[in-house]
Amino acid sequence: MTALIKMEQNRNINTPLSRVPTCDMTMRPEPKPAIETLRTAISRLEGQSDRQHAVLPFGVREIDSRLPNGGLALGALHEVTGGGNDALHCAAAGQFCAGIVARTRGKVLWILTRQTVFAPALKQAGLAAQRIIYVEAASDTDVLACFEEGLRHGGLGAVVAEVSRLPMTASRRLQLAAETSGSLGLAIRRWRRSTDTADFWQPTASVTRWRVSVLPSTPLPVPGVGRSRWFLELLRARSGECAVFEVEACDDKGRLALSSTLANRSNQETIGKRRTSA
Repeated sequence: MTALIKMEQNRNINTPLSRVPTCDMTMRPEPKPAIETLRTAISRLEGQSDRQHAVLPFGVREIDSRLPNGGLALGALHEVTGGGNDALHCAAAGQFCAGIVARTRGKVLWILTRQTVFAPALKQAGLAAQRIIYVEAASDTDVLACFEEGLRHGGLGAVVAEVSRLPMTASRRLQLAAETSGSLGLAIRRWRRSTDTADFWQPTASVTRWRVSVLPSTPLPVPGVGRSRWFLELLRARSGECAVFEVEACDDKGRLALSSTLANRSNQETIGKRRTSA
C-alpha cells in the first residue's frame, strides 16, 4: 500500500503545469435574471427609470436652463395649479397646460369633473378643439383611473386631468404609465374650497410642479386689454432647479415669452425676492 501511495505522488509531481487546471480569478458570476428584474422594479417604484424620453422645450432660455435636458420631460407626470384664488378655478393653469400640449402631436385627452373648460381660451393658447377628447368623471377616483388608462394607451399626444387629491401611490402609478408609453401627463390640481389647497404640498412622484398666478396684463398704447401676464413658479424639478419667472401668457402657438419689462434682465431670482419681501 505504501508503494502505491509513493507512485501516485511521483506521478502528480511529474505532471506538466499546463495540464494542471487553474482558477481564473477574474471571472465573476453572472447576475441572476430574477435579481436584475427585482432591482429594475424597485427603481421604477422609487420613481427612477433608465428609459430616456425626449423633452419639450419652452423656447425660453431662462426657463429651459432650469429643467433637466433643457425642457419639459415627455413620458412623465407634471403637476400644475393656480395661485391665489385661481387655485379654485385654474383658468391660468389650464391655459398654461393648453399651451404645453398644443406643441405636442396627436390627440389630447382632457379629463374633468366640472364642465367649466372654455374651449375658445384653449384655442387662444394654440390648442385646437378638434384635437381634444373630453372625458367627464364623477369623482377623483374615476379621474385617476381614466388618467392612468389614457397614459398607458400610448397613442395620445398628452393626457390632462383636473384632480384635487393626488396620493403618492396614485402618482407613482401615473408616472410609471407615462414612462412606459412615453405620453405626457399633466395633472391640474384644482380644489372646491381654499382650505383644501394645502394638499398640494404633499409629496408625489411627479417630475415637476408648477404654480401659475395672474398678473396685470401688458399695457397697450391705446385703451384696451393687452396680453395676459403670469407669475410662473417652478416649485419642484427632479434633477433641476426651482425658479420663478414673470412671463407673457401663451400665444396662439402655445409659446411663452418673458415679460417685456424683464426681457433684458438675466437674473429672474430677484423677482421672487421682491415678491417675498412685499
